Amino acid sequence: MKSLIKLELTRALRNRKFLFFSVIYPSVLFLIIAGNSDSATKLPGTGLTLPTYMMVSMASFGALTAVLMGNSERIAKERESGWVRQLRLTTLPGRGFVLAKTASAAVVSLPSIVIVFAVAATVKDVRLDAWQWLALTGAIWAGSLVFAALGVAIGYLASGDAVRPITMITYFGLSMLGGLWMPTTTFPTWLQDIAKWLPTHAYAALGQAIEQSRAPHVQDLVVLVVSFALFAGGAAWLYRKDTLKA
Repeated sequence: MKSLIKLELTRALRNRKFLFFSVIYPSVLFLIIAGNSDSATKLPGTGLTLPTYMMVSMASFGALTAVLMGNSERIAKERESGWVRQLRLTTLPGRGFVLAKTASAAVVSLPSIVIVFAVAATVKDVRLDAWQWLALTGAIWAGSLVFAALGVAIGYLASGDAVRPITMITYFGLSMLGGLWMPTTTFPTWLQDIAKWLPTHAYAALGQAIEQSRAPHVQDLVVLVVSFALFAGGAAWLYRKDTLKA
């Protein structure tokens, strides 16, 4: 499995288009949204200024881009090219394949998180304690595993032609409704009630809790744990189903 993780990392790092959208693009969006904002006024209902709120949101968005977009389309193409069929001839179990894909994608997501933090600190003068920077990095990085597993599941659920529209709908839907592009406090009440149960909302809420020096809500942790179990379990089941079909 270690060899497969190394191979996946090498392939991802060679894809310049993928690296741009997963590493650079979130920082650009952060500057566009928070570039001219007041660094003292707090957003209603959040307890955070726009730069600090959007820093966590864009770091989460960058990690989501890296693990979801990268995994789903790459796996669908590998299925069509016959690469996955070759892996089935090895002793690698289904759970090993899912874990390898998830782990390699999570490693690639780390630069996007760090760069957004660096831009926020240097351009918008976001200041946090050392423990908060470390905790934010760890929480957002670990949380990206949820969406890495979702990317694997979509890659096995859809064909090469259908995977991109399915991924894009999932990607933008989770980003917008989860509050990564704008605070969910601006949503209608009924939409806020839906957003609370989305993994992207819970994902960003972890970082916001760290910025406010408070413990995360239990509901957010439960949503992330249950989502990871469902996505990882679904990915493993789809992998086995695809194996039996071959």
